[in-house]
Amino acid sequence: MTGGWDTLGPEASRIRLEVFVQEQQVPLEEELDPKDAQCLHAVAYDAAGQAVGTGRLLPDSHIGRMAVRRPWRGSGVGSLLLTALMDAARQRGDAGVILAAQMQARPFYARHGFVEEGDTFMDAGIEHRLMRLRF
Repeated sequence: MTGGWDTLGPEASRIRLEVFVQEQQVPLEEELDPKDAQCLHAVAYDAAGQAVGTGRLLPDSHIGRMAVRRPWRGSGVGSLLLTALMDAARQRGDAGVILAAQMQARPFYARHGFVEEGDTFMDAGIEHRLMRLRF
């Protein structure tokens, strides 16, 4: 499901706090930001209706805050979320999308057509690399 922060924020923030703040030790003040109110959010649900993954699309074509709860990793949830956000960017006329991939996630994004750009950089104490997909 895609929508605004007013609708999906409670579930998206719970997943992000679990994955980024608790698991990866990202400081809370770096995880939740004012940009959330400007983004299109995606949340994936399991068969029981529980929110299991999330991501967001910023107005400047950045995809970010992709997070899948541990029990659902490797099940295709991340691909569904990424595809939904890419489709939304295409529909609104974006020329492509860009994201900051954690180093271990680069193969996942590469399978979806993203290409690495530039040097590795640190964000919230975690190594990242920019990746871009042109439509």
